[in-house]
Amino acid sequence: MSTMRISGLASGMDIDQMVKDLMKAERMPLDKLTQKKQTLEWQRDDYRSMNALLQDLDNYIFSNLTLQSSMLKKKVTSSNDSVVTATASASAANVSMNINVAKIATSATWISTGTENFAQGARTLSLNVTNGDGSTKAVTLSIDASDTLDTVLAKLNNHNDLGITAFYDSVQDKVVITKKDTGAAASLVLNDADTAAFFQQLGFSDAVAGAELTGKTAGQDAQFTINGLTTTRPSNTFTLGNVTYTLKAAGSATIATANDTDAIFNAIKGFVDKYNDTISKINAKLSEQRYRDYLPLTDEQKEAMTEKQVELWEEKAKSGLLRGDTILSSGLNQMRIGVYSKVNDPAINPDYDTLSEIGITTSTNYLENGKLVLDETKLRAAIEKDPNSIYQLFNANGSTFDTKGIARRLRDTIQDTIGKIEQKAGKTLWTNDQFSIGRNLDDLNKQIAAFNDRLQQIEDRYYRQFTAMEEAINRANQQSAYLMNAFGGSQ
Repeated sequence: MSTMRISGLASGMDIDQMVKDLMKAERMPLDKLTQKKQTLEWQRDDYRSMNALLQDLDNYIFSNLTLQSSMLKKKVTSSNDSVVTATASASAANVSMNINVAKIATSATWISTGTENFAQGARTLSLNVTNGDGSTKAVTLSIDASDTLDTVLAKLNNHNDLGITAFYDSVQDKVVITKKDTGAAASLVLNDADTAAFFQQLGFSDAVAGAELTGKTAGQDAQFTINGLTTTRPSNTFTLGNVTYTLKAAGSATIATANDTDAIFNAIKGFVDKYNDTISKINAKLSEQRYRDYLPLTDEQKEAMTEKQVELWEEKAKSGLLRGDTILSSGLNQMRIGVYSKVNDPAINPDYDTLSEIGITTSTNYLENGKLVLDETKLRAAIEKDPNSIYQLFNANGSTFDTKGIARRLRDTIQDTIGKIEQKAGKTLWTNDQFSIGRNLDDLNKQIAAFNDRLQQIEDRYYRQFTAMEEAINRANQQSAYLMNAFGGSQ
């Protein structure tokens, strides 16, 4: 509890200002603790921003250099897109296929002769459904007495195992049912009398239990000749040799598959840019000037400055907090070694087992701290000649540093560096006791709390002392007045 404070009415002194001035000296150690805390918080945030840069680089490497589907893309062209289009997986061979389409695959359709007097009762439908490719399954479907034509059609459409699209045309007064898949084998067989009666209500008047639904126009298989081989497929989309073809109409076309040079080139060029940007920002932090005379400002100091002055001051106070940091320096050095070292893997063409051999070298300007320089012409030529070796250059899955691809080496180093930084500076969801700077911050918070309690006690003591002085002066003044009155009265 604070001491009762008496202003300097008796002494004429500004007691509050005097105590405030005295407390400035007392608060100096607390200001140092608070400044140290602020510096640690800034340093923690700087470390985390470096980790964010490293994680972004790691994410890029994973998404663009380690996935075969990203690096070894295939480019597929069709001489007639209106007849055939195609896509290819990364493992597809470079081929040229001549396709002559005689017929495209179509879906089976059933059309009713009308809807009769549609009035359903509750029943369970039972059908054998054969898809266009010949696969068959037994299907049941519950119909409620309250179902209308619209709700019945909705149930038919939403039943995945039926695989049909059904609608009612009010102008023609007919129900149309179409298989979603294509192929000549498609059929709908009504298994019992209840099911036949249901479809009779839908207007398929000749529906019979144990037989296929009437009103059918059969689907057909696609018929085509590919590089001289005449064949059929139940679907217009099919895969041969990791190339997926889609037939669109009768006619002829040539499908050509080739390496997508642009895809692998762009992935590697993007890596070079990302790598250079990352090491540039980290090196900037490592070499940033430290201004030790610019300590974090106290609240009182900030109040005496303009916003711009505070901004400029703090810019220097925050500078150099990671200067020469050993974790980051070691991480960058290991990344450089990983990038420059030869990859010893038998699957790699010896002509392309280092980055320099595919057109990626180190800047000769030592001030750029290992920046990569890309010769685009040389890289494109290497990609055209042997894309698989270039993929392996980045992704060789060896068990040792020498036999690992460059992307794998870098990811190992990045994750190791991130882990070390997290042990020092933590991450967003960690509590302070999980990393070293956090533990230091907790210790400082305890010291600051204890010092604030001590300052309160000192301030209370000063006010007690000045209060005692004021009371003494007040008593002396009262005694002096009494004596003066007494002497004046005797005359």
